[in-house]
Amino acid sequence: MTALAVGSMLTSLAALPLASADDLKHKKHKVQRHISRAHADLDESSAQLRQATAALQAAQAKLGRAQDYLAKTQGQLSAAEVLDRQMQAKLVAAVARLEKAQADLEAGREKIAEQQKTLGQIVVQNYQTGDPSLMGLSMVLTSQDPTELTGQLNSVKNVMDKESVILDRLEASKVLLTVQEQEVADAKEEVAKERAAAAANLERKQRLEAQAEDAEAKVKTLVGLRADAQNQAEQARAADLAQLQSLEKERDRIATILKKRAEEARRRAAAAAAAADNADTGSLHSNGFMDWPVDAPITSPYGWRIHPIYGYRSLHDGVDLGAGCGTPIHAPANGRVIEEYFQTAWGNRIIIDHGFHDGVGLATISNHLSSYAVPQGAFVHRGQVVGYVGTTGWSTGCHLHFTVMENGSPVNPLKWL
Repeated sequence: MTALAVGSMLTSLAALPLASADDLKHKKHKVQRHISRAHADLDESSAQLRQATAALQAAQAKLGRAQDYLAKTQGQLSAAEVLDRQMQAKLVAAVARLEKAQADLEAGREKIAEQQKTLGQIVVQNYQTGDPSLMGLSMVLTSQDPTELTGQLNSVKNVMDKESVILDRLEASKVLLTVQEQEVADAKEEVAKERAAAAANLERKQRLEAQAEDAEAKVKTLVGLRADAQNQAEQARAADLAQLQSLEKERDRIATILKKRAEEARRRAAAAAAAADNADTGSLHSNGFMDWPVDAPITSPYGWRIHPIYGYRSLHDGVDLGAGCGTPIHAPANGRVIEEYFQTAWGNRIIIDHGFHDGVGLATISNHLSSYAVPQGAFVHRGQVVGYVGTTGWSTGCHLHFTVMENGSPVNPLKWL
């Protein structure tokens, strides 16, 4: 979620039209503030949870891509299997056509051989008995009986007609044989083509089967990795929630202390007013307005927001100031350092009671310090260095989380700064 927001803002910056150097510088600083705020939204989670969540999201993304690839490969494999069956059917049909053409060609050749044999016999007979046409002419010249001549001529004609028919059939058979030979050649070419296509598709199918098997194994592995990442994320989340519960108790403890001190300050102020004593008695009063603890931009404001990992609505009870590590933190007003300690989520903290002002007990809390500059219990003056900016606790980078408390409850610091 945060990465998308950052990426979107960077894209918007890249798409800016040409402008003056000052405008670009201003917009660049604005984008940098948005980026810092996006990162600061994660400061309410431990590093372990952020890492576990990132690992889970990465595992989910890898698994999704692997599942998509597996589905795509399986789809291609199914198509290849269907095509393989179709090609096998075509190949069977082509082979059947070739076999029929070869059978027809063989029958044609046998027929021509038979016709040639018959014609050969006629030729031999003609050789032995003489040419039928010459025999007819001889009969006409030598025959004395017209009736006998007619019968003899009819016999000669039948012999000649039979020979002519056999010759015509032989020629036709030869023409048909040529056609059958071409049919065999075409059928052989078709069979070779179908076999080559079937072999290529078979190779592709086998390759897809191997890819699908590898993809399925990868998906199973990634499912296990996702389960591990999810388990780690749940464990980190449980640890964070436990810490947040203890943090609520810590807030209640601090609120109780500050409320008690506010009530004591209120009574002192009331007593002082009744005695008309306006002298500075060393009580924890300020001039009514706080100074900024560091000179840095607000990278995440006070207010309600949706937690980037848990998804619930929570109060960001202060302002994040984008100062670098080691930057001095100044007391925003006169006050007493009532506590300095390390807390898992907030890191090093310093709580200063600034006394009673405008009807409320006022206190400030600075979080994520790298170190302290004053001891607990010390009275500090406005502008005095009390510590240094760090990134301890649940922090994604150097910054100061600054909280203002009224009677133990957080309020928008901008009300007092």
